[in-house]
Amino acid sequence: MTATLPPRTSTPETPPVAPSRPPSMAAEKIPPSTHEFADIIHRMEAGGSMLPDTQENLMQIIGIYKAYAVPMDFYWRDLLYIAERVFLNPLPFFKYFLPKDYLKLNNHYSGDNADLRIWRGTGEAHPELLEFMEKGEVKKGVPRLLHHWYHDRVNMEFAEECMRSMLWHGRDMGYGQFDAYLDSDEYKANADRAIRAFFKKNPMMMSLYKMFPDMFMEQVRQMSYYANLGLFWEVMAPVFFEMSDIYDEGGFKGVPDAMNFLVNGIFAIAGRPIYHHVYIDGECFEIIPKSKGFTWLYEAALPYVEAVFYRTSPFRGTKSYNAQAKQVPDEQKDFHYGVLYADKFPVGTAGIPPTLLMQDMLHFLPPYLVEYYKEHCRGEDDQLVQLAVTFQRSMYNVTSAVIQALRTALLYPLDDPNPEHLMANRKFFEAQLSRFLRPESRIREIQSADYR
Repeated sequence: MTATLPPRTSTPETPPVAPSRPPSMAAEKIPPSTHEFADIIHRMEAGGSMLPDTQENLMQIIGIYKAYAVPMDFYWRDLLYIAERVFLNPLPFFKYFLPKDYLKLNNHYSGDNADLRIWRGTGEAHPELLEFMEKGEVKKGVPRLLHHWYHDRVNMEFAEECMRSMLWHGRDMGYGQFDAYLDSDEYKANADRAIRAFFKKNPMMMSLYKMFPDMFMEQVRQMSYYANLGLFWEVMAPVFFEMSDIYDEGGFKGVPDAMNFLVNGIFAIAGRPIYHHVYIDGECFEIIPKSKGFTWLYEAALPYVEAVFYRTSPFRGTKSYNAQAKQVPDEQKDFHYGVLYADKFPVGTAGIPPTLLMQDMLHFLPPYLVEYYKEHCRGEDDQLVQLAVTFQRSMYNVTSAVIQALRTALLYPLDDPNPEHLMANRKFFEAQLSRFLRPESRIREIQSADYR
């Protein structure tokens, strides 16, 4: 999503949220768009989402937000655990085995001790997550190591794949200063102190560090992205939990309501700090201090959407990285393998990262989504594919919220009476939707309920 970033003091405009939306101000003041996705652009000018406003779509996206939030509650905790405690352990065999203090770690955005309470539920690990960790799919309380070997667990490999996408694409996305700071002398000095403290009792690793300092520094940079993504998802888990509760209470009347909840949430938590602390022998080493002023919106949310929703990388084994084969773009900015473009059919194939997320979400589906899949799936073997389609719809809604938030901060209200301002909004929407002109884009498919 390429745009000049807004001033950091921007405040959100709240578009109307009625499920049946009146004609937009743009429809009255400026000519219709001639863009291929003109209907979608006109819908967004009326305060809507790229995803059509139907009750079926609303049910699907809220259900999948709930199913996503439970494993995400594990993802963010384990990402922080790896960044803060495992750090540069050369043999991190148990990095997916969360200690109790991280399961009891209070989320800053849920529970009684929250800094800003988004979800009304617990601040500790979600009860459904704890139950699954105890018994898994086999529903037996066997030792955790056996669950792990049987792959009966939350698949952190998916979270790490997202982290690597952010790390790899971070250098040319144009958002914030986080990635640039990782090359600064200050960052290297902070990392050096942490590395020396971590290996002070390990002369062999210290010798390797002296011989290959850049290799160790790159590993620390990766740890900083673990922290970045962990802090991002710490916010998103309670957001999705709260959206599920609101839906269960009848609080969302349409897809735009769900989108606007996300828009307002983006502004409410835009300034949360992004940092990287490492704890070694009871001492805290601030590799990226909070005092640097890195914030959630600029250094985590926008880079995440760009790197994971749009770009990522081809599924392993589906594309050749050989330069002569020309199966992947020459430039990273042209990568188009994120969830907004993804082919649903490879999901379910061994070794493909999105399969791991779908498998995780399968354990935590709300009952109404289970019934929906029973009606529309081609048997249980089709569930992961259907989950992938629902997830794709839901992420188009999240991306719509990001686009609407950027428009709010960068440009003008949707009900601005000035035609020049409305035309500026129009050009912004058209530029964003042009990213979906590629044939791989799924924006055309999600307009129909028959996309399954």
